[in-house]
Amino acid sequence: MTDIVELFKTIIDPSRVKASDEIPSKYRGKIKSPIGAECLVRPISSHEVSSILKVCNEFGRAVVAQGGMSGLVGGGDTNSGDIIISLELLNEIYEIDPVDRVLISGAGVILQDAQEKVDEIDCMLPVDLGARGSATLGGLISTNAGGNRVIRYGMTRYSVLGLEAVLANGEIISSMNRMIKNNAGYDLKQLFIGSEGTLGIITKCVIKLYPKPKSFSTAFVGINDYENLKDFLTYMDKELSGGLGAFEVMWSNYYDCVKDNYPSMQMPLPSKYKYYVLLEMLGSDSLKDEERFLDALGNASTNKLLEDVVIAKSDNDRKKLWAIREDVYEVFKKLSPSFTYDVSMPIKDMEYFAEKSSRQISSTFKDSTTLVFGHLGDGNLHLVVSVGNDHHESHQKVNDIIYGIISDLGGSVSAEHGIGIEKKDYLKMSRNNQEIGLMKTLKRSLDPKGILNPGKIID
Repeated sequence: MTDIVELFKTIIDPSRVKASDEIPSKYRGKIKSPIGAECLVRPISSHEVSSILKVCNEFGRAVVAQGGMSGLVGGGDTNSGDIIISLELLNEIYEIDPVDRVLISGAGVILQDAQEKVDEIDCMLPVDLGARGSATLGGLISTNAGGNRVIRYGMTRYSVLGLEAVLANGEIISSMNRMIKNNAGYDLKQLFIGSEGTLGIITKCVIKLYPKPKSFSTAFVGINDYENLKDFLTYMDKELSGGLGAFEVMWSNYYDCVKDNYPSMQMPLPSKYKYYVLLEMLGSDSLKDEERFLDALGNASTNKLLEDVVIAKSDNDRKKLWAIREDVYEVFKKLSPSFTYDVSMPIKDMEYFAEKSSRQISSTFKDSTTLVFGHLGDGNLHLVVSVGNDHHESHQKVNDIIYGIISDLGGSVSAEHGIGIEKKDYLKMSRNNQEIGLMKTLKRSLDPKGILNPGKIID
């Protein structure tokens, strides 16, 4: 039998090859706690990825590509005998073009690092999320990540102009388009965006940049009526004329949990509202934008769309408001063990979904806690559910409650985190048989031996 570890050491630098007992714990997945992989390889180029995949394909060895390991659905988890290909060393930024406004980089570049480099030329990466310090660009693309600017810039796929990917047989597909307009045949990059490494391994990318906003106008709002919440979103989006960059909503259970469990957090509003909104306008003129923002909020208050509001008067104030939404991992730890959910549905159905799921969970589990929050402006809600244990049976019951309601509403079991292992059994609730059948056809065509991230998304 071929010693795969020793074979890889003849292909790349042996120091970048680790046998199973040498693999550090940071390569552990989210769903399965032990590292089942036989080997970890860390290539430094697309050609090394190609050479590794040729070997894996020849010997029929399963491959799991990993980035920053910030995913939440087990997309980077491994089984016994798997080969981990970590893309963390493909971390070179090749070019930042301020004229065409594009970033060309390796898949292993950390989002925050890219943001900081782009900022130097007064441009902005459109994708942003709480895990910016660990998530990689390749990971964002392979999961079609969302984040807190989707209402303005769309999902990750809207910002990807081109990419390079390596197929299961080692063939390099280079489609490094840097033009906004290119209607020449099939847009092949779309095959790999959101495919979670099941059709090919992304090694390089071309990302569309935007002018850096010259102003950030931020407010924190308290609202008690869901109809008013919907109307407030519609009104602010209209009044700000496309300038609305974020509309984050926290149900009272989330807000109170942060207040009660995070004493150092400065809470801007009293705990007496049903909904709390963090909204932000991105603009081009500090004085005019602030005036327009304040006028819109004032009119919304006059029209009784909101009960209370706090406005950030400095960048430090802005960071404190965003911390309530982003810097709460310690709070969630206190709820551990817990189950997390990422779902989408029509905005009109969100209140019904939140109330019904919370009610059914509390009636099923005596001492449960359900927190609801999310990117309401783009139809995406997150739930954190604690039932006092993380038993498989309990997890299954909560899944059935939440995804059952989502199915009835015609929503999606995954808004922005992907399918991975965690949601594979529920994919059929959001995709019909014909869609899943076509997915399987694509998988067989591009990966006939089924070596790329097997067991994820589809069987």
